[in-house]
Amino acid sequence: MAKKLDKVDVVIVGTGFSGGIPAAELSKKGYKVVALERGKDQDVTDFVGAKDELRYASRYYMQQDNSLSTITARSNTDEEAFPLRTQEENFEGTDVGGNSSHWSGVTHRATAFDFEARSITIEKYGEDKIPKDMFLQDWGITYDELEEYYDKFEKMAGTSGEEDPVGVPRSSPYPTPPMKETPPITLFKEAAKNLGYHPFQIPSGNISEQYENPDGQTINACQYCSFCMMYGCDFGAKSDPIVTVIPTAKETGNYELRTNSFARRVLHKDGKATGILYVDMRTGMEYEQPADIIVLGGYPLSNTKLMLLSKIGEPYNPETKKGVIGKNAGGFSSPSSTITGFFEDKKFNLAMGAGALGGTFSDLDSDNLDTTDLDFIGGGMVELRLRGEGPVIYNRVPKETPSWGKEFKEKSLHYANRGLFVVFKAASYGWAFNYMDLDPTYKDIFNDPLLRVTNRITDHDKKLEEFGIEKMTELMEEMGADIVENNGVAEEWSHQQGYGEAGGGVIMGDDPEISAVNNYSQVWDMENLFVIGASALPQKIQQQTATVGAFAYRAAEGMIEYLEGDGGLLVEPKK
Repeated sequence: MAKKLDKVDVVIVGTGFSGGIPAAELSKKGYKVVALERGKDQDVTDFVGAKDELRYASRYYMQQDNSLSTITARSNTDEEAFPLRTQEENFEGTDVGGNSSHWSGVTHRATAFDFEARSITIEKYGEDKIPKDMFLQDWGITYDELEEYYDKFEKMAGTSGEEDPVGVPRSSPYPTPPMKETPPITLFKEAAKNLGYHPFQIPSGNISEQYENPDGQTINACQYCSFCMMYGCDFGAKSDPIVTVIPTAKETGNYELRTNSFARRVLHKDGKATGILYVDMRTGMEYEQPADIIVLGGYPLSNTKLMLLSKIGEPYNPETKKGVIGKNAGGFSSPSSTITGFFEDKKFNLAMGAGALGGTFSDLDSDNLDTTDLDFIGGGMVELRLRGEGPVIYNRVPKETPSWGKEFKEKSLHYANRGLFVVFKAASYGWAFNYMDLDPTYKDIFNDPLLRVTNRITDHDKKLEEFGIEKMTELMEEMGADIVENNGVAEEWSHQQGYGEAGGGVIMGDDPEISAVNNYSQVWDMENLFVIGASALPQKIQQQTATVGAFAYRAAEGMIEYLEGDGGLLVEPKK
């Protein structure tokens, strides 16, 4: 039987930005906050000297142990799903800081179109533009309403960037200057301008100069060491929760962090959440942590699984298309394309880099792109990134090159610093047949059902990807590449969860019939339960960290209003 602990004001599951931001904001207000993290504790000192490509980039040291819990995957409802056992298949962060501790640092905001994709599409193109079975939904909040929270997130994170010439309006500049423009970025920008686009530096959480944020936390300047994406930063130069919101929460004296604490259920009675049931992974002891407010601030897969296991909200049913929990699974097969260019007469320093170092443009994204005569909705961002190419996971050679032998060695050496790649990153929209539920066969270490993902690639996705390949090929040729190659369009989902970019499952909206949370991330069916993160996204956007951070700041504001007021829903549902 679980041991019942003393009640606190707030209990939060997760220590990434989704959990860390409300922890900092509520503890600063004097509320007693307990945070449950399934992984171990860690800080910047744990990463000193840890520039080990094999350990982190190939063996995924900072990802969860899939022998404890994972997901199962299938492409159609008539298939049996099977567990994804390796970290390469199911890439989900763990430990203090969550996915945000090893993210690349790319910090794009969502577009105004993303927030109102359905309304804008119908207004501009008519409802017939929306394919059958596509769940294109508005978010129940506009960009203008969320802009102040984006601004707050960027000031906390010290985001380095410059304004997108054709992007969404901003209330203030980025708090630190953009990262350095290196020769490959200059080449990319010049080619983009020649084609009529408006390139700019990628907004980055690998910040360009030392910065003290409004909470008094110092983030150091990026050293361009390349050990960034999939690594923790030993310089303290990445704006992650470990150097920002977690220290802020700890300094209040109102925050208790419990690591190795695996949340299993949201406990509830008479329509209100009462606490979290969790297991101490070191002792096997079960505990019940009561609280006035319960926050699920985990990865989308974890948030969705906890909601389903706890029997909160109506699970999505693909046959009736009713229900909301598990709906609009996104990001598992995003229609993105990569073009690689090889240069015979140019050499670059590709060993130097950072997770978000690069150039980008948004001329082909959302309503910047007129899709009247195109067979898809939306569009995509274009980017060239210089993450730093280590010898283990990067070894670009032209496709006809043998995979071993003398010619392979010669071309590996020749093209080691002559290959660049550009990416077209597109949104992944919700579909009636792409969803998450509980697997009827496979269990986790606690004998609870695994989360099952059903996902398939659509014709819409393929057309969007083909468009990206065409445009990126043109761009790479303008950059002067002698050999231009692409990976083609995927016909079927590879059954990989991939790179920690899942979304959906507990989606946001203004109508409880088609959404699980309101625009304060408050669960419609349970007013003192807040579910924060990319799980709220009705469609998987191109880069979601800044949006998740904005959601978290707005949710924290709502929680404070809830605790200081008379309770109830903070937003009335659509009539």
